[in-house]
Amino acid sequence: MRCILVDDEPLALDVLSSYLEKVEGFELVARCTNPLEAIRIISEQSIDLVFLDIEMPNLSGIDLVKSLDRLPQFIFTTAYPQYALEGFDLNATDYLVKPVPFPRFLKAVARAKEKHEAATHKTVEIKPVIQTAVTGNMPDFIFVKSEYENVKINIADIKYMQGLKDYIKIYTQQSDRAILTLSSFKELLDKLPAASFLRVHRSYVVNVNAIRAVQKSKILIGDIRIPIGDTYKDEVLKQLNIS
Repeated sequence: MRCILVDDEPLALDVLSSYLEKVEGFELVARCTNPLEAIRIISEQSIDLVFLDIEMPNLSGIDLVKSLDRLPQFIFTTAYPQYALEGFDLNATDYLVKPVPFPRFLKAVARAKEKHEAATHKTVEIKPVIQTAVTGNMPDFIFVKSEYENVKINIADIKYMQGLKDYIKIYTQQSDRAILTLSSFKELLDKLPAASFLRVHRSYVVNVNAIRAVQKSKILIGDIRIPIGDTYKDEVLKQLNIS
């Protein structure tokens, strides 16, 4: 994977550069202390992954991400953990808090590599198409606590859910913006029909009725690619009746 580092602190660039040298499959293309230089490189070259500081002069890392039309994967690296939720809301691959321990760095690049490899595999349409209705005595909606209110969500509208430590992001048909709730997958899955929701990764649960296609290592829901974890793959293919 072709990578660039973006940080106004040379010492931080040195640390990440030394980390990347120890990991196979990653090529460091450029080190940028100026975010505007990073934008130029991303626009002109084929870049797969950006390690990006948030607090920088002239242009923050978050504003940099919002300014790009063609966005590679990016991992935020910052000393300010309060930006984590906003970072994940921008679909960051990961969020690293400085000083970054090497084992935590390895976990982040492994996640990036998995997403990159999943995007290169050929798409296979699901057969047969799954149509699972909500049945039994279970209601067709749930309430989740988000910020200071209990939000009603129609179960059929849920596309997928993403786990972020103690939080769950729920993506629905009604909005591109996720509903963030302090919960666990177990707590939410207990409220949902087991036949309709499938754990495909330690960080993802999908509504099988929302699946458009399945590739070798990922599931497509609309234009969103969701990774299939190695430990879940056999069960996922079995439940979806894919040989």
